[in-house]
Amino acid sequence: MTKYRDSLPQLSNAFFLTDGGIETTLIFHEGLDLPHFAAFHILKDKAGYEALRKYFRTYAALAKRYETGLVLESPTWRANPDWASKLDYGAEALAQANRKAIDLLCEIREEFESEKTPMVISGCVGPRGDGYVPAEMMRRSALISCISRGASGARDGSCWA
Repeated sequence: MTKYRDSLPQLSNAFFLTDGGIETTLIFHEGLDLPHFAAFHILKDKAGYEALRKYFRTYAALAKRYETGLVLESPTWRANPDWASKLDYGAEALAQANRKAIDLLCEIREEFESEKTPMVISGCVGPRGDGYVPAEMMRRSALISCISRGASGARDGSCWA
């Protein structure tokens, strides 16, 4: 899973694609309901999972067709305890949703990646509240603690406590 941790290919001079407008695509093109704009929430059922799979496969197919890299950004912008609690997720359900999001991207990478199309998985963590109107800022000490714990802090939610 940590294939590129020590050498990120997108930092080279090669061209990389990213996805764009995941929530817009899911809502307006796929007709899905995203409560609180939370794309991770649709991972809970097969239809939602397949919609996300289709979304990411579209970008992976483009990367393969044009022989370019791809940064696969997880659909977890709202997958933190503050937003997840509004959707009745407890800590374990939230951790499971985050893992499932990354597992999906690993599947996509396994299916599409080649030497000419490196695919980097990026775990996205969004803001605690409205990213455009920040009401509460993390203290510097909490942020440093969160960063030092890395993925384990993001998985168990302790970065947001």
